[in-house]
Order: sequence, then structure tokens, then C-alpha cells
Amino acid sequence: MKRADDFAERRKSIANLSDKELYDRFWEVTGEVVSPLMELGNKNTSPSIERSVLLRMGISSLDTKPIVQGCIDRGLMPKGAGHVLYKLANSKNISIKEAGTLLAEGKCWDEAVALFKGGK
Repeated sequence: MKRADDFAERRKSIANLSDKELYDRFWEVTGEVVSPLMELGNKNTSPSIERSVLLRMGISSLDTKPIVQGCIDRGLMPKGAGHVLYKLANSKNISIKEAGTLLAEGKCWDEAVALFKGGK
């Protein structure tokens, strides 16, 4: 099967664009392509994905499960366990690892939940 060469036809809509306009059009189209993927990533996660994120943030594998379970129990999973950890660490001016240890021990959950009330 031979593909019909329709480049000249498809090119007509961008033939008269400047380099700047082509650049802008490229990023506009890229945004359109990537936006559904970003939406899926923002709305869908799983405990295993969240544990993986925490591992990459330097959290002990033993601590990831109670942190993720704490996020599930408190309705914070849509925010992401890593995001919860990051915001808590920044709020308390401590390291990510220290914040992870606190949450894994069942401490500071009320503060973590409060960080997400009324917004992102």
C-alpha cells in the first residue's frame, strides 16, 4: 500500500506563517495533544503509583505504605501523596524525609489536611 503524498495540501494552512507564528502554532498544537494526558494524570492515580513517587522522593519503602494509606483515609489521594509530603515539609520548614517520617508515624495529619483546605 502506497501512501498518497499530500504534503503540499496539508502545508497550505501554515505556508504563510512566520518563524515566530510557526513556533507559537507548534506549542499550541502540542498543548492540545498533551492536555488530555495531563488531565488523566491529574485525575487518576493509584496507591502503587503514589508509593513509587514517594520512593523517588527518598522515602523509605517501609514508610510509603502508611503515608499512602493516610492520604486515602483523609481524602488526599487526588492531591497526590508526594504533594502532601512536599507541602507539609515546606510548611514545617523540614526535609522531605523528616516530613515522611512524621506522617508514617501518624503525626501531623491534621496539619497536612489543613494545608489543602480551600484550594490546591
